[in-house]
Amino acid sequence: MIDLSQASFIGPQLSDPRTPAELPPDLRNLLRSANGFVLFGGGLHVRGWCETPEWHSLHRVWTGEDSLARAYPFVRPDDVPFAEDFLGDQFLLRGGKVARLAGELGEVEKLGMGLNEFLDSAQANPDQFLSLNLLRRFQRQGATLEPGQLLSVYPPLCTKEAAAGVSLRAVPASERIRFLADWARQISAVPDGAKVQVTCEDDVKTSR
Repeated sequence: MIDLSQASFIGPQLSDPRTPAELPPDLRNLLRSANGFVLFGGGLHVRGWCETPEWHSLHRVWTGEDSLARAYPFVRPDDVPFAEDFLGDQFLLRGGKVARLAGELGEVEKLGMGLNEFLDSAQANPDQFLSLNLLRRFQRQGATLEPGQLLSVYPPLCTKEAAAGVSLRAVPASERIRFLADWARQISAVPDGAKVQVTCEDDVKTSR
C-alpha cells in the first residue's frame, strides 16, 4: 500500500462508490481506499473519480471534454489515464498494464508492469523512477509546485536547444496538457532535424 503521509493532496471521498465497470479492478480498489493523490512534491499525480477539482478528475481526461484519446492519435478510448508526472507525461492503464504517454511527442511506451508494481516502484525511488531532476531543480530555486499545477519547460525538451538550458515555471495542469497535445500535433509531420520556430507557447511554425 502506498504511503500517503507525505501527500500534498488527497482526493475527496467518493461521492458515488459505484465507480464505472470499465475501471480496471486494481484502480477501482485504489480509488475506494484513496480517491487519488499528489506525491513527491508534485512528482506524481494519481487522478480520482470526482467532478471537482477539475484538474483531479479522471473522467475529464478519459471520456470528458479534455479526453486524451481525442487529443493524441496513439491513445485509445479504452486507455485509462490514471496518472501524470510533473511535466504532464501521462500514465495509462492499457489491458491491465501501465504505459507512458510522452506528452511532447505523443508516443506511447509500454512499461511492462501492473498498477501496484508501478506504485511500488515510484515509492521505492521516486527521483530515479519518475526522473524528478527538473522538479528538484525547480524546488532548489525556492519554488513550489502546488496541487493542480504542472511544470512548463521551455524550450521543449525534445528540441536541440533544450540541451543549452531550459526555463521552468508552474502552470495550471490543463494549460500544460493542452499545450503538449497541440505541440505534439504540430510537430508530428516534422522530419528529424527540421527546424521549428516557436513564437509563443501556443504558436509553432515549421521551416525546412
